[in-house]
Amino acid sequence: MRAHLLAFALLASLLSSCGNQTDTVATPAQSSSPTSVEAVTVASRKLDMNTSLPAQLLPYESVDIYPRVTGFLDSIRVDVGSHVRKGEELMRLSAPELVAQRAQAEAAVHGTESQLASAQAKLASDQGTYTHLAAAAKTPGVVAQNDVLVAEQTVIADKGAVGAAEHNVTAARDSLRSVSQMESYLTISAPFSGVVTMRNLHPGALTGPAAGQAGAQPIVRIVDTNRLRLVVPIPEAEVGEMKEGQSVAFTVPAYPGEIFHAPIARIAHDVDLSTRTMHVELDVQNPNGKLVPGSFVTATWPVRRATASMFVPTSSVTADQQHTFVIRIRNGKAEWVNVQTGETVNGEVEVFGDLHAGDQVVRTASDSIRNGQAVSVRVAKQS
Repeated sequence: MRAHLLAFALLASLLSSCGNQTDTVATPAQSSSPTSVEAVTVASRKLDMNTSLPAQLLPYESVDIYPRVTGFLDSIRVDVGSHVRKGEELMRLSAPELVAQRAQAEAAVHGTESQLASAQAKLASDQGTYTHLAAAAKTPGVVAQNDVLVAEQTVIADKGAVGAAEHNVTAARDSLRSVSQMESYLTISAPFSGVVTMRNLHPGALTGPAAGQAGAQPIVRIVDTNRLRLVVPIPEAEVGEMKEGQSVAFTVPAYPGEIFHAPIARIAHDVDLSTRTMHVELDVQNPNGKLVPGSFVTATWPVRRATASMFVPTSSVTADQQHTFVIRIRNGKAEWVNVQTGETVNGEVEVFGDLHAGDQVVRTASDSIRNGQAVSVRVAKQS
């Protein structure tokens, strides 16, 4: 009997020991503490920054000079680097066939004028005859009425011949004027003031529309260097609040440390689908020829927004395979907020999403902080 009581007491002691051990393991899991994070406040302000963009200087005007007529280059007065003024003679061509065409046109004019004079003389003679017969016919029996009718019809025919001769004279003169106009194309003048930047032909060369390969290339190229176009391709995200007349600074490699300025003159208002950029032109005055067309420059482009944007430190934005997000802290829990990023300014980045000024977000975000996870906050100083 005593042995049974001892066995029962031992079993009760073991069960009690097992129950106490189970309570000790469960207690730490129930009392796990929230993750401690450093938080910053979302700031709201208008974007106002400058960014560096590559650009190119182009001549305000540029033209390749081709001859209008086919001929031999008789003389050329300019070469690469020559400064020319508007209307200044550049070169002369010779075309012997035009001389022959002019002689033929002049002969045609003289011939038609002679025919017109003969027709006018015949009309005057026949008009006199008709007038005389018409007057005589008023006396009965003096002139047959048929003779009067024949004279009248002759005058009408003569008037038609005079009209045709006048048209022939006009056509011949127009033809002569056309040949004279073609001859004027043998002398080529500068269409505007500028500098000759290319010359392909020399005296004696055959050029013009019918000259084959030689006529396919320009004789010279003239560019206007007193006024240049600064062409800036603006990325779609940096178009911002551009205004015509707004001054923009730029630098060129040829003059390190020197800053130039030019106003915005023309805005394309259309994004190129292949490059996702907008074409913008600035007018650059270059009276001393210091800047050279074709140079690549760096433009300090102002980026502005009309409305305020939300800003957070760049470290507050993180991403996984599906989302770009910040971690907002609300009611002691982490909340993933999907965002799109914009410009970066002084270590802070624009973010667009369901954020508001004053929201608290984790300074150093990571996808290891899960959505809905309990967190404890220590506020960081704003940089």
